Amino acid sequence: MTTPNSIQKTYKRLRTLGILGIVSLLSYTAMVVFSPLAYPGYDWLSMAVSDLSAEGAPSQALAGQLNALYGPCGLVCVMAVCVGAAGCRSKALKAGISCFAAMEWVCSVGYTMFPWVRGASSSHPQNVMHLIVTVLVVVLSLAALVLVVVGAGKEQMKSLRLWAVICLLAMLIGPIGTALLPKAVFGLFERFSTFSAVVFNAVLGVCLMKGQFETSELGK
Repeated sequence: MTTPNSIQKTYKRLRTLGILGIVSLLSYTAMVVFSPLAYPGYDWLSMAVSDLSAEGAPSQALAGQLNALYGPCGLVCVMAVCVGAAGCRSKALKAGISCFAAMEWVCSVGYTMFPWVRGASSSHPQNVMHLIVTVLVVVLSLAALVLVVVGAGKEQMKSLRLWAVICLLAMLIGPIGTALLPKAVFGLFERFSTFSAVVFNAVLGVCLMKGQFETSELGK
């Protein structure tokens, strides 16, 4: 028979999985920072992060090693958050977290299946699929962050709402900057978008570790 004490113990064990969001962020950051060392001539200001792991890129192997924990840890973290937030009163918050989890799955599976092909045009079939995955990731991320901003406000989770606003603005700055500013700074503004999602996953993990989703029957 399930008792309130057993539910509390299960939730406390679930909390520990939140640290994987931080591990995911550290893995991704290490890939972005150190992979260019294996890519002669790589210009982070003008080149995309995906160029580091593109098929045929000199840094492909190193990028794959450094980024190995990013996808698995990020997915485990966000799924744990989905479970932890299942009892929250706000439907918008739960929908936002679920939408963010869907984005993480699309990102992990999509980019693994369709890495960018170095030296090929954007019309290359695999690069077309890579761009489609990117569009889906951006749309799901924006929808998720908007819903979390609304839902976190209803749940009085001020820190989560603030981080969601910050990451939403960063997500918007990315495509605006890459569309309107010279290609010489494409890489800089692209990183606003990519890091916003990775950072927000870590933020969700920290919220889970701190027990901030215990606002329902699970927390009583």
